[in-house]
Formats: sequence, C-alpha cells, structure tokens
Amino acid sequence: MPAGYWRAFSAAIEFDHVECWSARELQELLGYSKWENFEKVIDKAKEACKNAGEQITDHFPDVRKVIEAGKGARHEIDDILLTRYACYLTAQNGDSRKKEVAFAQNYFAAQTRRAELVEQRLLAYERVKAREKLSQTEKQLSGIIYERGVDNQGFGVIRSKGDMALFHLSTPMLKRKLSVPANRPVADFLPTISIKAEDLAAEMTGLNVQTKDLTGQRLIENEHVDNNSAVRKMLHDRGIVPKGAKR
Repeated sequence: MPAGYWRAFSAAIEFDHVECWSARELQELLGYSKWENFEKVIDKAKEACKNAGEQITDHFPDVRKVIEAGKGARHEIDDILLTRYACYLTAQNGDSRKKEVAFAQNYFAAQTRRAELVEQRLLAYERVKAREKLSQTEKQLSGIIYERGVDNQGFGVIRSKGDMALFHLSTPMLKRKLSVPANRPVADFLPTISIKAEDLAAEMTGLNVQTKDLTGQRLIENEHVDNNSAVRKMLHDRGIVPKGAKR
C-alpha cells in the first residue's frame, strides 16, 4: 500500500471546531468492503476510548452523509466523524492481517513517536529557559543583598536555608539525593516546576528586601525562608511535591 494512498485521506471536516474524518472514507482505506464489518471495528475503538477516560461522543459523533445513487438520485446513509484520536484507535483495533490496516498502524505509530519527540524538545526548551530565568533572578538578588551587608558566604547560607524551606532538605542532602556533582548547582538537575518555584521565591525575596528595606543577613535570611515556605505550601495545596523534596 503506497504512502501516497494514505496521504490521500486528507479531506478533513471541521466539526465543533475540531478536525474530523469520515468513517466511510476510512473504511475503504483500511480495506473493509462492508460497513457492517467496519462498524464492529469502530465499536472496539469506542470501547478503547471509553476505557482511556475519554468521552465517546467527543471523538465519534454520529452524522448522516449524502451520496449519489445514480441517475442524479441522492440519499442519506449513516456515517461517523472521527477525530484524529478516533482514527488512531480505529486503526489499532482493525485486522492487522489486512495490509491496509498494518500500514495505518505503522503510520499512526510513526506520527505518535514524532509528536512525542516534538513534545520532549518543547519541554527541554522550557526547562532551559526557566533555568536561565532563575540564574538572572539570583544574580539580581545577590546584587540587592550585597548592598545590604551580605557577602558571598552569607548569600550561600541564605540560598541553602531557602532550599531547606522549599524542599525540606539541605543543599548537600539535595545534591546527594539527585546525584548532583559537587561542582554543579542543584538547579541544573531540578525539573521545570522546581526551578520555577525557586525563581518565584527568589523574586519575592528581592522585592520584599527592597520594599521592607531589610538589612543584614539574619533579616534577609528570614525573609527568604518565609518566601520559600510560602511557595512550598502553595505547591502542596495544589497536590504538587517538587522533585527531590521531602514530603
């Protein structure tokens, strides 16, 4: 079955602002000559859809289709619109001994893998941008607190106390738990949500140090701990435990 034949199945229909395809057309492409036999495949696909927690009506809406019956006559027949997900489920539940079905299954498997790779790249890009943002925020915070009597050693203590408040683990303990090399910062090994949590707490500290006119390591340290604790509570209230954190 040539690839061009499957690509011919491109006459998408927009239904409730969702791209759909005709089950009658897919029937022919998958090598089923009788609609009654193909309906059994669709029934299996619907069951798989239901078991996956999806609404069947969202992916398999029933419609009527007008066809030419010869000599200009026209009449309506039953049809089903299939979302892209429904097409995938239908192909997966077809008879793989049919070369058309086998081709479709390989086609959707390749499309799914391609989508997974794109998603992985987007997630990796988002994490890199979040890490860059945290670096900028911490650089700004260090500049703010250096002007208020805190040296490099003090800034390191403040950050470590912040980690303890957010993760309930000290920085060395976090490094051991996440297998972070001694010469690398913990943030390089944290997931995106944890990086953004650290960034938010640091932003809050920088703002409040200036707004409250805090001076000295103890006051700034207390402020940073309070902010990390507040961010941790917010995450926990939403059922989120940052990776590496102690419950």
